[in-house]
Amino acid sequence: MLQRPNPLANRRRQAAANKVFRSTVKKYLTLLIALPNLSFWFVPTGLCAHEPQIKVEQVLQTTQSWDRSPYTSYPTGQPQVTVLRITIPPNTALHWHRHPIISVGYVLSGHLTLEKRDTGERTILEAGQAVAETVQTTHRGFTTDEPVELIVFYAGQVGVPLTINEE
Repeated sequence: MLQRPNPLANRRRQAAANKVFRSTVKKYLTLLIALPNLSFWFVPTGLCAHEPQIKVEQVLQTTQSWDRSPYTSYPTGQPQVTVLRITIPPNTALHWHRHPIISVGYVLSGHLTLEKRDTGERTILEAGQAVAETVQTTHRGFTTDEPVELIVFYAGQVGVPLTINEE
């Protein structure tokens, strides 16, 4: 006996095949859309972006001042950090002075000579050098034929002066 094609069954088979086809295409399209976004997680960031190389250079670390006097302690009380940018004209001698707190200077430009009053001991600083200042020792700085620009960092305490004039 010969069977006649059943149009309803053919349509159902065709609809099922179309459904499988659409589902497969939808999965592949979703994968194609998501793939560029996923690559962000799998590709090392160094290959995607050129980040600047960070250079860290220790300029100074010490437990003593430039004249080899050891630092004994920090002041007690409320800490106060101060940073000053100081410009000293050529051929200038600063007043004799002392610091009751720890301070560090960094020379931006020029040459600065530091001198202790009681011994005459000297040290000469140039641009790019840091100096750990003396504490409670009377000293001064002076320039020669060029100005000096420096940054000084003070680790002090509220109410304690940065510098005490000894003239």
